[in-house]
Amino acid sequence: MNMLMQRKKIILVFYSLISLVIISCTSKKDEETFSPTGSASDREALLVHVADDIIIPSYAKFNVKLDALVSKSQAFTDAPAQLTLDELRSAWREAYIEWQKVELFDVGPANTYTLRFYINTYPTSVSKINDNIASGTADMHEAFSYDAQGFPAFDFMINSGATDQDILNRYTIATDATKRINYLKLLTSEMNTKCDQVYNAWTSGYRNDFVSKTGTDASSSLALLVNGYTLNYERYIRSGKIGIPAGALVSYNPSLQTIEALYKQDLSLTLAKTAQQASFDFFNGKSVLTGIEGASFKTYLLAIGATDSQTGTALATVLGNQFQIVNDKLDALGPILYDDITDQPQQIKEAYDALQKAVRLIKVDMSSSMSITISYVDNDGD
Repeated sequence: MNMLMQRKKIILVFYSLISLVIISCTSKKDEETFSPTGSASDREALLVHVADDIIIPSYAKFNVKLDALVSKSQAFTDAPAQLTLDELRSAWREAYIEWQKVELFDVGPANTYTLRFYINTYPTSVSKINDNIASGTADMHEAFSYDAQGFPAFDFMINSGATDQDILNRYTIATDATKRINYLKLLTSEMNTKCDQVYNAWTSGYRNDFVSKTGTDASSSLALLVNGYTLNYERYIRSGKIGIPAGALVSYNPSLQTIEALYKQDLSLTLAKTAQQASFDFFNGKSVLTGIEGASFKTYLLAIGATDSQTGTALATVLGNQFQIVNDKLDALGPILYDDITDQPQQIKEAYDALQKAVRLIKVDMSSSMSITISYVDNDGD
């Protein structure tokens, strides 16, 4: 085990112990410690819990999965065979699922290093991947290359082919086999570098900066957090995972080639469900370390007495109920989301409509209740 992997695991254990100490020293729920005015101390409690119990340990867990992917990729490129391919696919799948639990943290280092674009831009560009393999000199740090790397590029590299033997032949007897192996190595190297940059930034200073900015102005951590969370839910869950492949914005004229995990279609729905549940858990402040809910968007909405504009019910309750409705609609789909789009159009529409309602509650009701301005632009309507 290398020193970097040891450091990641030590930090994860450290945060686990800290959380256990905190739990043992308090008997009140977070809702009870919040004042009804939504003060700076309320926001600080939220930011501390989010940083220490959700974001940092989530990145640590993801990096462990990514380390496994790097290791299995190395084993495959050293000796391409059915066994090493199967193990690589399994590691890719596990890391891709874990990624869904951190993609929503589009704040601070993830935004600075444009992590999402390097890790999960889809649909991937087969032509760019093939050009990069042929050239052997691909520059992965340009925006032009976003759709030729990350998990989606990996999907094409290890899952596209009529048979597994066809895929193995690309890495063994094909004339460009060595170049293809080198490109697979490049993909894992770039993913690992980018994720380490973000994780190290959080654990070497950004965490303290994050929890110190307790205001609600545009540069505050709460504003950045709400904007990143809302953007992820609207553009990358509602639209990216369901709406765009289903053609929801063009009279439900499907665009199936845009689906996530195109070459591993039995994974697409799992990724959507995982991302949705991660957003639900984050809203509730569910600790990654203990599973116990803490200071969160939900408790903050309760603290400021936010209500639904249509019913007068506590907004936290309405939003929680809507998240559960989305879960139920996604559970009604499957097992292959790619097939559902054409075979179950009504169920797909219901899932999208449920997601759309959740977007409105988050983007309009929640943000305005918190006095947060949504600063990104999305031109498809709310």
